[in-house]
Amino acid sequence: MSNEGRNAYVVEQLTGALLALLEEKPLAEISISQLCEKAGVGRTSFYRNFQEKEDILRSYIKKLFDDWAQGAEQNPPLDRLIFILFSHFEAHRDFYTLLSKQGLVPLLKDVILSNCGFQPELEAKAAYASAFAAYSLYGWVEVWFLRGMKESAAEMAALFRGTETPGGPAS
Repeated sequence: MSNEGRNAYVVEQLTGALLALLEEKPLAEISISQLCEKAGVGRTSFYRNFQEKEDILRSYIKKLFDDWAQGAEQNPPLDRLIFILFSHFEAHRDFYTLLSKQGLVPLLKDVILSNCGFQPELEAKAAYASAFAAYSLYGWVEVWFLRGMKESAAEMAALFRGTETPGGPAS
């Protein structure tokens, strides 16, 4: 197995182990030793790939979003983007419910910022506009998780449009 293949295996094992452990207890109560033991990998393997446990979750979130972005349409209208994004969350409901239950939703912030094009080095108007969009979207996501993900993706898009009866996403 190549180094790349071994690293992919280690990351997969650590991710699976961390998600399983998070079903049982909070992240703060999971030691690196417990995590490595459950994953069947050495501590050196953990530290070769990650600096802290949260990095495993950040990496997994980024992978989910990268996979999602590959199939997503480019530059859809905002209400359509909201529908597509919340459909992604619905497709991975178990994972995102676990994140929410463990108080780890803030780990989504950086991925959402990145996907909204936020870059502080942009000229002022563009930087603030992208920050406004990204943090607003993150706020919607966070509240949706806090509310128990009750509304569907179509309902979230309808709420954004300001329509009372969701009619699905705009085409």
